[in-house]
Amino acid sequence: MDWIILTVFFSILGISAILIIITLVSLPQLGDERKKHIKMKAQSYAFAVVIGYALIEIFKNIYVTIWKNGTYEGINPFTFLVTISIVYLISLLFFKKKYGG
Repeated sequence: MDWIILTVFFSILGISAILIIITLVSLPQLGDERKKHIKMKAQSYAFAVVIGYALIEIFKNIYVTIWKNGTYEGINPFTFLVTISIVYLISLLFFKKKYGG
């Protein structure tokens, strides 16, 4: 059962990586300034999501260890990587459509 879950995560990650590469390759047609602006906007949005998720996990850690007297499991790296790559892909496609013309 674990192999199925890992296969699904790696498949989603691979598909997301391929789509990100395809989108980034199609950006040079837009011109240098717009391409930089689109990439900067998408990266800043994905970075904001990473920081927000990290803050949520920090507060979750404090809550579990102090008020629940339990142990904190931590962040699952596969889920985190897949989620952030999908967020970056969606924001990249959104800003490409918005600023790409």
